[in-house]
Amino acid sequence: MTPVEFFFDPGCPYTWRTSRWIADVADAGAAAVTWRLMSLSVLNEGKEIPEEYRPVMAQNVRVLRVLAAVEDNDARARLFTALGTRRHEQGADYDDDTIAAAVAEAGLPDETVKAADDEAFDALVRASHDDAQAAVGQEAGSPILRVGGNAWFGPVVVPVPEREEGLRLFEAVRLLADVPSFSELKGSRNPF
Repeated sequence: MTPVEFFFDPGCPYTWRTSRWIADVADAGAAAVTWRLMSLSVLNEGKEIPEEYRPVMAQNVRVLRVLAAVEDNDARARLFTALGTRRHEQGADYDDDTIAAAVAEAGLPDETVKAADDEAFDALVRASHDDAQAAVGQEAGSPILRVGGNAWFGPVVVPVPEREEGLRLFEAVRLLADVPSFSELKGSRNPF
């Protein structure tokens, strides 16, 4: 298995789809994923955010705190899946009810929900976010994938590839990680 770090903001729909790809790659036994946090709110600090995105950004901050409170990698993956399914597949807001239901589904203690309003977790989110940005070497959005010593924004996958296609994509990414001079590849995004 190839060790991979997947840095994510749970509010990004493109990140959600990419996370389903890398989770499937892990389920197939090709990758061992460490689920790391990054924050589009931190990334956009000091920038003008359109009014319609501000409530969503505030929800994401609370969800990131809850995810930061979960130290166990497998538990964090379960929680992200439960949260993301509700948000990105079912259209739920990241409100208190959604967070509580996801925490319960992930098998975590009820007290985990309290982290949503605990600003002490902001430092953990920021530290992980800063690690993601340092790995890429420039400002980058979500997701960031680190394979070996190389990290990139993306890949962004829409729709989520089927298993065999997803494994081929991962093999390509793994091979690119062995090319020190490779830094970026970008194409047009498919709508989801």
